[in-house]
Amino acid sequence: KHGTVAEAVLWRILKDRQIEGVKFRRQFGAGNYVLDFYAPDLKLVIELDGVGHYTLEGDAYDVTRTQVLFHDYGIRILRFENREVLQELQRVIHEITEVVKKIQRGEEFVCRSWR
Repeated sequence: KHGTVAEAVLWRILKDRQIEGVKFRRQFGAGNYVLDFYAPDLKLVIELDGVGHYTLEGDAYDVTRTQVLFHDYGIRILRFENREVLQELQRVIHEITEVVKKIQRGEEFVCRSWR
């Protein structure tokens, strides 16, 4: 319900259309999945990964989830580690902003993963 510290930090940046005027929703449902942050107009998800993602099972789940979201819903994923948000916030904000601009211009965007 409350999420992680990294999610709270990033939400302060994403809410209220602070990045290129884009509306992000927090904890949005898509099929069987709950998306950390979702911009419906761009079909863009920003996922923050904690320790549960650093296992073989977690990695396999993330790969399947990414494929299902893209193929079934056309949703693209931009993925960061919690550590990145907490230690490199300005770089994360810059990367999100650049991806948003790219999608708004109609350019292709390939899902980013820290793996």
